[in-house]
Amino acid sequence: MKINDRISALRSALLAHSVDAIIIPSSDPHQSEYVADHWQARVWFSGFTGSAGTVVVTKDHAGLWTDSRYFIQAEQQLANSEFELHRLGNDRRAEHIEWLLENLPKDSTVICDGYQFSQTQIEYLEACFGKKDIKLRYSTDLIDSVWKDRPSLPSTSVIELTKEQVGLSREEKIQAIRTLMIEKEVDHLMVSTLDDLSWILNLRGRDIPNNPVTIAYLIVHQDRTSLYIDADKLNVALIAALGKESINVLPYSEIEADLKSIPSAQKVWINPKTLNGPLYQAIQAVKYEADLPSTLMKAIKNEVEIENTRFAMKKDGVALVKLFRWLETTIKKRPVSEVEVSDKLITFRKEQSGYFGESFPAIVGYKGNGAIIHYRAEPETCAEIKPEGILLLDSGGQYTQGTTDITRTVALGPTTAEQRKHFTAVLKGHIALDSAIFPKGTPGRSLDLLTRQPIWKHGVDYGHGTGHGVGFFLNVHEGPQSISYQDNAKTRQVFLPGMITSNEPGFYLEGAYGIRIENLILCKVQNESKSGTFYNFETLTMFPIDLNLVESDLLNEEEKSWLKNYHEKVYAVLSPALNEEEKTWLAERCK
Repeated sequence: MKINDRISALRSALLAHSVDAIIIPSSDPHQSEYVADHWQARVWFSGFTGSAGTVVVTKDHAGLWTDSRYFIQAEQQLANSEFELHRLGNDRRAEHIEWLLENLPKDSTVICDGYQFSQTQIEYLEACFGKKDIKLRYSTDLIDSVWKDRPSLPSTSVIELTKEQVGLSREEKIQAIRTLMIEKEVDHLMVSTLDDLSWILNLRGRDIPNNPVTIAYLIVHQDRTSLYIDADKLNVALIAALGKESINVLPYSEIEADLKSIPSAQKVWINPKTLNGPLYQAIQAVKYEADLPSTLMKAIKNEVEIENTRFAMKKDGVALVKLFRWLETTIKKRPVSEVEVSDKLITFRKEQSGYFGESFPAIVGYKGNGAIIHYRAEPETCAEIKPEGILLLDSGGQYTQGTTDITRTVALGPTTAEQRKHFTAVLKGHIALDSAIFPKGTPGRSLDLLTRQPIWKHGVDYGHGTGHGVGFFLNVHEGPQSISYQDNAKTRQVFLPGMITSNEPGFYLEGAYGIRIENLILCKVQNESKSGTFYNFETLTMFPIDLNLVESDLLNEEEKSWLKNYHEKVYAVLSPALNEEEKTWLAERCK
């Protein structure tokens, strides 16, 4: 069925249910960033494969709203359909709602699948639509009636991590949570976010691409824990081990009924920003609404997680050395497609012990494709890489020792003064954040300025955040911290020792090239004195920065020293795992 045929079928379903519009988001019942195929309705209806976007279909309009990271990609993927691209501004307001308010008459009805929206989002929709007497229905899912071959929910096997891998047993984590529950005088804590659940229970899975989580719900009670999951995912030994720790395994489908059965006099800790609307409504007990304690707990990595992450970074660096050596050799003989680079990188990462999969689909952007911030190479349309121009490679791996995320921009031929100027401006911004010393209590929003200042001096900017939290063998995008100029809960979160965050400024010249330099950095205590406590960052990512793109005259002495020291550390960390030819290659790039 072609995209326009899907739109027509959806409109017929809207008409049959007396509905004027439908909103299709990018989420799932757990508010995940990446979702299982079963929840890829936005992709199925529109053909747009970016990770963020919202579809709205009415009787006479089909629109996709997405942000600047995906403008070029969306234009290409929507080109042969009725869908119209709506470009979101930098503030990323819910502009599709504003459009509906402007284009729907009074007393219209809008429908959505309430399970794909948090309670906070549902309340916002109702408040907005109520201003124009537009009704919101979120209890009916029309998607199934149109998407006849919709994939079923995944049911992959769960793996269990040991205390030696993660530093804390699940019993210790649950007890720490219960201590906080007692302080807040709550009887139950409802966990619907999959990374929180996986972190608490020291479990990982393959239900969702790139995020090593399993689809389930969790309720922590004062005297026991209830895990709602497809039992076929768990082996007999794991079920027995959970049972010994008073963790009861129950069917995934029973969560709503069990929430309804909680006595009204008891109190349940929930996060309405992540708990979906129907489950929120099912709770008749007293609600204590706040961020889940596990969100901050898992963001502050313990020493075992930190040391294992360093080990994962070494493995990742070795894989990248092998990749770039192969690429440089191969393009002298023949062109190499962007897709082949992505596939080859997976091959080299698989050679490293503990490799579990990609932490996100690799962005391999050659020349103008590098300017598409979240570009995805496809076999039929991807570019052929030759020994000329600039290549941007943003990729990451999931290892049982940690999660990686690295971007390198490399010159495959002679460089121009303009290219070196732009690259060096990005490098200066990257070094500024990496070298920052800042007082306790500093939020990410305050750190963002350090990184953008060298780039702003050239009258340009980049349309994405500077840094996101990264999980430990978990989601590559993890809260609660973020580095960005936007004002929101994540950018207001203060940095704390143990947080691992990306440092990824960039520059993008549409149609020509993209530049981004990304390392993961660890927040640490720099010093404590009468003046207060100050923090700094340790660079975790280990791979050289392309010196062929650096205009050394634009670097000051401190920046030159940073680059020299970083390359010395990269060589010291990676060289013991390399053969002699690889060591020679690395030494040349770390000179």
